[in-house]
Amino acid sequence: MVERKLFGTNGVRGIVNKQLTPEMMLKLSMATGTYFRGTDLTVGCDGRVSGPLFLGTVCAGLASVGCQVWNLGLITTPALQFLTKSCKMKGGVMITASHNPPEYNGMKVMGNHGVELPHEEELRIERIYFKEKWSRAEWNRVKEPLLVSEKFGGYFDSIMHNMGGPPRRNLKVLVDAANGVSALSTPTIVEKLGGKASLVNGEIDGTFPGRLPEPNAYNLRHTSRILPNLHVDFGVAHDGDGDRAVFLDERGSVCWGDHTFALVVRDFLEHGSGSRKVVTPISSSQIIEMMAEQYGGEVIYTAVGSVFVSNVMLKLNAMLGGEDNGGVFYSPHVPARDGGITTAMIYRIISESRSPLSKLVADLPRSYIVKDKIPCPDALKARVAESIRNLPNRGKVLNLDGIKMWLPSHSWILIRPSGTEPIVRISVEAPTKGRALKIANEYKSKLSRIIRDSKRHVVQ
Repeated sequence: MVERKLFGTNGVRGIVNKQLTPEMMLKLSMATGTYFRGTDLTVGCDGRVSGPLFLGTVCAGLASVGCQVWNLGLITTPALQFLTKSCKMKGGVMITASHNPPEYNGMKVMGNHGVELPHEEELRIERIYFKEKWSRAEWNRVKEPLLVSEKFGGYFDSIMHNMGGPPRRNLKVLVDAANGVSALSTPTIVEKLGGKASLVNGEIDGTFPGRLPEPNAYNLRHTSRILPNLHVDFGVAHDGDGDRAVFLDERGSVCWGDHTFALVVRDFLEHGSGSRKVVTPISSSQIIEMMAEQYGGEVIYTAVGSVFVSNVMLKLNAMLGGEDNGGVFYSPHVPARDGGITTAMIYRIISESRSPLSKLVADLPRSYIVKDKIPCPDALKARVAESIRNLPNRGKVLNLDGIKMWLPSHSWILIRPSGTEPIVRISVEAPTKGRALKIANEYKSKLSRIIRDSKRHVVQ
């Protein structure tokens, strides 16, 4: 495997003016524009403090190699992806660090479907970057970037069209925009559905004064506390660029991303038409597979990461995908995760069911996921992975982004060597928390022995 030096799981990211400097972003944008051979590209940024700095830098770099830049300014990642697809652009560049802390920023590169480029294409951009093989345009072929003022109209229309008509009843929704760009879109989506949106952390501020942009239970504790007093039907919380949506029920409890995705899967398979395939990472809950089997669908597993889900959806012409972190993908709209359309989907499900979100989630099959990790030197990861594959197992085994083994009593374990840290990650799912913990501890002991034996073998 070729070592990647710039692009990670979701684009290029780093601390501003340390790993991520204006000089680096200029060269990276020139490499990206050279890769696209000077065609039309969308460019936008989220609300981070360094967004305007890098927006100007990236627009200049792309223009210098002959690209026609469509400058979208402040925008959510999914809205940029939708415009890239619907306006038939060759690609797009989003300046964002998604859920990372405020000192970070980054860059995602999309293809003509609005989907992040496959990793092998990102490597082509890296090669241009490191070899500095820019295709500089002649002075009279440098195109002035075009400022786009109307950014969300077609995006909103697409979401409403894909909802298939107005929901039965109007709902009240608390929107926690994380001081991010979702403040520009999600309240409008709720209102177009006939609902009423209350906004918290709604002022766009790249220092994220309300909470950190990762929409997890700890960061949402204040939103959880105030939600019941606002008498809303549910809450939705986004990350910094709006491609993820994590939901809170009417009591303020944060819902597990796999649970709300399971509701979407069931609704899609009950009422949708076309492809019955549901694409999801190998780490997703077995509840997704249960819903698919019950309603005549088929689960297709991918490696962990939104780019893998999107590109498998494109390859298989699948309509629905999802991740456990609150990312839902709906290809008739755009085959990328979109917190806006996810909000509309959950809104419609609650409205049509006439049941509160807490009951809809409580009625799903019970299942518990336990996550752990164990130290493992990078040099031993390949040997350890091979030893794991040789462990006795009576159930199904999937060798994809680690090793997933299905165990008796509706349980499974996923063992994944980390690509960024000297550790091996362990994820276990079982019908009870006690059984999940027991399996995790059992395999953690086995892994400890494997790693210890591997160290001895290397020393000998």
